[in-house]
Amino acid sequence: MNDLVSVIMPSYNTGSFIADSIRSVIDQTYQNWELIIVDDCSTDHTPEVIASFRDERIISLKNDRNVGAASSRNYALREAKGKWIAFLDSDDLWTPDKLEKQIRFMEDKNAVFSYTAYEDIDPGGASLGYITRGPGRITRRGMYRYCWPGCLTVMYDAEKLGLLQIKDIPKHNDYAMWLMLCRRADCLFLNEILAFYRRGRQDSVSTQRYAALIKWHYRLFRNEEEEGAVRAICHTIGNLFFGTVKKLIYVKKK
Repeated sequence: MNDLVSVIMPSYNTGSFIADSIRSVIDQTYQNWELIIVDDCSTDHTPEVIASFRDERIISLKNDRNVGAASSRNYALREAKGKWIAFLDSDDLWTPDKLEKQIRFMEDKNAVFSYTAYEDIDPGGASLGYITRGPGRITRRGMYRYCWPGCLTVMYDAEKLGLLQIKDIPKHNDYAMWLMLCRRADCLFLNEILAFYRRGRQDSVSTQRYAALIKWHYRLFRNEEEEGAVRAICHTIGNLFFGTVKKLIYVKKK
């Protein structure tokens, strides 16, 4: 329980939220971490908020131009030095014991890839009353069915699974990462609420139209996974079905 954790945080115009996200890392009971923030040419006060933190464990990087979350995460992952890789977007939050509990879980289970439950919050940080869980073990086939893990809950062992780099795709790039990791190892579920997912921001994925999400799912399978058109359509249809399954089985009111 003393290995370095590299926390990957892309940022773009989240000046109203990123301070709380950074503090939720600083407040961890597990203190051997580095927080790698890659700002994607924010046009608000995000860079000033990041600069206000004086902690040598926070590594602040900036893209030369706006390139999107996928390339920003790739950049941070190339700079990461930790055995463990964890992800936290710049508007989401962790519970103080998130890293400690997840590392202990992975060491106890001899796991190299895991995720946890999370709770939805609104833009102001108030609970929306919904908890999202998932399957106890996700195989490669299971991950193709649906993107079960929330990005803010995922951790993997970089020493065992290696450097993760995905194609520059504008949407669902977190799903692309999990599909790549599931080629190397199953993903195990820790059934504890260790993170808070902020919903309802104007430019967030959760506010996009359903038809647009279907289009991006198809492009993910067609271009990133290099599937044929028919298989990409089948995977997209499967995602619609298992998305309903997730809402019925794994998303519950508190």
